[in-house]
Amino acid sequence: MLVLDYLRRIQRLTGTKEGCKEGDCGACTVLIGEFEGDKVVYKPVTSCLMPLGELHGKHLVTIEGLNTTHLSPVQQAIVDDGATQCGFCTPGIVVSLTGYLMKEKTEIHEEGVKKTLSGHLCRCTGYRSLKQSASFLKDTVNDHTGIDALVANRMLPDYFPQISDRLRKIQSPVRGPGDTSTDYCIAGGTDLYVQKGELLPESKVYLLNLYPEMKAISKKNGSIHVGALTTFEAFANHAEIINILPEIQVYMSRIASLQIRNRATLGGNIINASPIGDLTILLLALEAVLVLKNDAKSRTVPITSFFKGYKQLDKMPSEILTDIVIPEFPVHTKIHFEKVSKRKYLDIASVNSAIKIRCEDGIICEVGLSMGGVAPIPLFLRATSHYFTGKRICREVVEGAFPIIQQEICPIGDIRGSVDYKRLLARQLIIAHFTKLFPDRMTVKDFYETE
Repeated sequence: MLVLDYLRRIQRLTGTKEGCKEGDCGACTVLIGEFEGDKVVYKPVTSCLMPLGELHGKHLVTIEGLNTTHLSPVQQAIVDDGATQCGFCTPGIVVSLTGYLMKEKTEIHEEGVKKTLSGHLCRCTGYRSLKQSASFLKDTVNDHTGIDALVANRMLPDYFPQISDRLRKIQSPVRGPGDTSTDYCIAGGTDLYVQKGELLPESKVYLLNLYPEMKAISKKNGSIHVGALTTFEAFANHAEIINILPEIQVYMSRIASLQIRNRATLGGNIINASPIGDLTILLLALEAVLVLKNDAKSRTVPITSFFKGYKQLDKMPSEILTDIVIPEFPVHTKIHFEKVSKRKYLDIASVNSAIKIRCEDGIICEVGLSMGGVAPIPLFLRATSHYFTGKRICREVVEGAFPIIQQEICPIGDIRGSVDYKRLLARQLIIAHFTKLFPDRMTVKDFYETE
């Protein structure tokens, strides 16, 4: 059962609204509190894509759980700035903004408010007044963020500081051996519940998130080991990932909403095998290695050879993807990700691409190039990567890759673009990679200037 259905149909807590039921609108947003170290940390998620079975040992907070005898600063800001509009989406917005204030030492500013509200769609076009409420929050709350400070200043119900003790008293569930002989294995569920939402409540499911050991990120022997259940947001905020991908926060802002990134997993993105999976395309360029386990047995598969055909994988039904290993690469290696979609934010890519490239004295020593939306699978461009290796970085070399790319890709026309449009984007994204990574050697104008 979905958390949303449990709240509305069983508990009759109808402040959590049912909107799109696909994770797009944010009307059903709740906060999930769980231990990170010795502290309970709260994150906004869409309850329409979360199975109830994952809530053991966690604190579920709905809009009703945030109410006090008076308006909270978030509620007051929304009232004062006329940001309620019809009110249908307001409960989810209050929940998300409250979660923003509950983080320790949060500096309140408009960009932070915009990121927090990124997963909320207002059909009444109330965004201006919502963004304006950030100034009210800054004046009212700025020195009082974090749960203890909010409670002390009567900005949050006084039961919150007791939650950590209450959660510690809940015994961990008794887990038997992992049974993968089920109808569905659910990780974040952000795609599976959209595609199979009507079937899952009546199916035998295996909740992978009950196994938190598959969430860790660590560095071993130079390589970075990422648990397959690591969420997009946890991946983008980890120090080891930021170290090798300094622009990861920029890339991630173009991928889904905060609520979805708090649920969607890297392993799910890979196993879903969408030809346009954003992080799959990035991991392809990084030439990650996948660890698959079947009971006590395990094996590794390069991600570059994992996708065999549309939704066909080098994986047995009984195997589970447990780890993603990002191999060590020289410090001067450059990495870049590009995505083109109909909307800049909250949209599926028409075409996306990533590159990993290392040069010495202007010569390309090593390159890995991937592209999505141009083939039935997330595509590693082997021939194009081979072409670049050993060549000097210049406009003529980049232009020489264009016919090779067109031979490697085989896009189809669909709602996200025609075949010709996607072929054009493939060319343009290669130009974007090189002009952004090597601005001292070429600019965009170099590719379009005429005599």
